[in-house]
Amino acid sequence: MARTSFEGEIPEEQIEVCPVTEAQNVIAGKWKIIILWHLKQTRRFGELQRLLPGISKGILTNQLRELEKDQMLHRKVYQEVPPKVEYSLTHAGRSFIPILESMGEWGKLYTTSKKDTP
Repeated sequence: MARTSFEGEIPEEQIEVCPVTEAQNVIAGKWKIIILWHLKQTRRFGELQRLLPGISKGILTNQLRELEKDQMLHRKVYQEVPPKVEYSLTHAGRSFIPILESMGEWGKLYTTSKKDTP
């Protein structure tokens, strides 16, 4: 019987997660990066849905819940009729905006270099 490099399993609390993998886990999903970009200012659900053509109500709800769980956004519910819900970035979410801006700059350079390369 072949031996593995360690005996038994490593307890979950001892597994070190790569910081890039951690970031990827938070922003994974087709819409999360764009949602975060649009939340540079506080938005309501319907407004987000209009800004993201092609996203279904269910998918938007799911992506917002995941971002809230990961503490990237804050969901504020106003007790009025009809109910009003606003989404805004938390400190962690706001700290991600410069990364999104850098990604945008990289995207411009990449697109330009692709056009110049045969």
